[in-house]
Amino acid sequence: MNPSRTSTPKPPWLRVRAPGGERYTQLKETLRRLDLHTVCEEARCPNVGECWTAGTATVMLLGDTCTRGCRFCAVTTGNPGGLVDPREPEHTARALAELDLSYVVLTMVDRDDLLDGGALHVATTVRRIREHSAEMLVETLVGDFAGRREDVVVLVEEGRPDVFAHNVEVVERLTREMRDARCSFARSLDVLRWAKQARPEMPTKSSLMVGIGESSADVHDALARLRDAGVDVVTLGQYLRPSPRHHEVVEYVTPETFDAYAEDARQLGFAFVASGPLVRSSYRAAEAWMHQHLRAAADPETARAGEPAHAAPEEPAFDRYGQARRRHLRVV
Repeated sequence: MNPSRTSTPKPPWLRVRAPGGERYTQLKETLRRLDLHTVCEEARCPNVGECWTAGTATVMLLGDTCTRGCRFCAVTTGNPGGLVDPREPEHTARALAELDLSYVVLTMVDRDDLLDGGALHVATTVRRIREHSAEMLVETLVGDFAGRREDVVVLVEEGRPDVFAHNVEVVERLTREMRDARCSFARSLDVLRWAKQARPEMPTKSSLMVGIGESSADVHDALARLRDAGVDVVTLGQYLRPSPRHHEVVEYVTPETFDAYAEDARQLGFAFVASGPLVRSSYRAAEAWMHQHLRAAADPETARAGEPAHAAPEEPAFDRYGQARRRHLRVV
């Protein structure tokens, strides 16, 4: 590593306001009271203030200890010893009903200590949410389940999320450098492909971080292979180092380069692209598009069963700095 790389000040397009405000405080207090973990906090997301102020958050299932240790991630690594809270699906569903959201992202820590990687637990949580909040749209952002196709199918077919997301995280050339040794780019593509094959009408989504030493050719290759795997929605954002013990930032990618990546992705045929310095996988611009797409049918149940993907709106839901445009932000 080159320590000098980490001393470069962040450019102005990466400056965000400190989190605060009545809605942010209210949501934070509610999440604490309901004992819900959010990836917003665990992964130290720079958008936590923006998202929580708008009343949206990403809930993390299966505890707050991950069995893998990726060099970009701030979530605690350890061995949960096979422990799972069987009350979590019902508890999460009741808590989300109290928050009165219309779109929720359920993510998870990797649980290699479980035989099915936690697939049935996540599926059960989605079903419980349906029971308590029939109109709530649910996106599942999950791990690779150690490359077991049957576990991916269990989640997709038994849980029936509205959106299935799994992140390749970085370009293939940097996968071994950035991700846990048990991860692979090819396996992640398989997971996304299996999910799409299990329910072709269900939108699939993935995400890339840049600024770690990748080339534009690397990014194009990753995008092309994601599209070939049937992925509908892709997000691209700047990697930000959570702490000095994590991988350094090699480059602060400019908004103009993010614009070029977005155009490349659109040319490849993605239904929606969110690309900007502050864009993250669970990003409100992408969620707003998903919400609009899935509610397009007059009957919500018809939309959930799966309508063909609509074209992306002509005007992006985010600006060149990764900030969502005002008219797409409200989630009620």
